Amino acid sequence: MITLTDFMVVSAALFCIGLYMVVSKRNAIQILIGIELILNAAILNLVAFGKYDKVNNSGQIFALFAIVLAAATTAVALAIILNVYRRYKTIDPNDINKLRD
Repeated sequence: MITLTDFMVVSAALFCIGLYMVVSKRNAIQILIGIELILNAAILNLVAFGKYDKVNNSGQIFALFAIVLAAATTAVALAIILNVYRRYKTIDPNDINKLRD
């Protein structure tokens, strides 16, 4: 049987991998993937705690809202990355130092 500790270990591993990607990568797409991994770790925590909540499934409800939020965030971030690439011809965050005309 899978225990709550197993869920927490997997979630912590996902969070650490996502945090490493956000801190170390030099590509905006890879940074966005790292942020998504961090959000997935949080969603896994919500679902895991919701599984052990016998009264009402509030964890699953919060996880559903978090998934919708993650999808909206990804759409907006990809639109921003595409516009930055069109203007600067790079997606390296260090090369983009001027955002005004």
